Amino acid sequence: MQKCLSVLFLTIMVVAHVFAQVADTSYLSGVKRELRTQWPKNRRVNIVFHGHSVPAGYWDNHEVHTLESYPNLFLKALKGHYPYAVVNVIVTAIGGESSLSGAKRFEAEVLPHQPDVVFIDYALNDRFQPLDKTREALEKMIQTAQARNVKVILVTPSPDQRIDIAAPSNPLDPYAAQIRELARQYGTGLADPYIDFQKIVREGRLKEVMSSINHPNEKGHTMIVDRIMPYFF
Repeated sequence: MQKCLSVLFLTIMVVAHVFAQVADTSYLSGVKRELRTQWPKNRRVNIVFHGHSVPAGYWDNHEVHTLESYPNLFLKALKGHYPYAVVNVIVTAIGGESSLSGAKRFEAEVLPHQPDVVFIDYALNDRFQPLDKTREALEKMIQTAQARNVKVILVTPSPDQRIDIAAPSNPLDPYAAQIRELARQYGTGLADPYIDFQKIVREGRLKEVMSSINHPNEKGHTMIVDRIMPYFF
């Protein structure tokens, strides 16, 4: 009996975890309606990616692979789904930046693009900053965007091969957890590729999805796109 209860509890926890990661397909209902609208009633839809070197497109040796990185891979996938949409993908990410400096330029460099959706991806670099300070910075950006009725989707980190992200208490875990918590608190979207990268690490296949020590290759960027796209279906 005790064994059955233990199995049942484990099953419930696994199911709860899976459902916690499922995108709320209604979150971007207004944006999707605009994406479906045909000329002459349609308008452009602006989607901004704000963050560090990964959304900026950096790969190995400081090369910037714009077209093989997730903002533009996302654009290609999105256009496949919405052939009548006029979509601008705008990347305001800066290599090496954390959310502390990203928050300082949010109003001046992100909001003037009149975004319909803003993706925020800073956790990989935020691990070098105090957790409470990164929370303040992320909250500032979320609150500023929401005050303008801009939809926000927070992105959990991609890997750094110097960290075993499958290990308990690794340095990235608190930052990934904080992003999930902020998404729940503020009712934002959440794209959580971190759990997919953890699975890749446990399978011993991390090098297959990395272009450098801390930047994904196209396969790794595609994993991030796979977590983004459900919001747009």
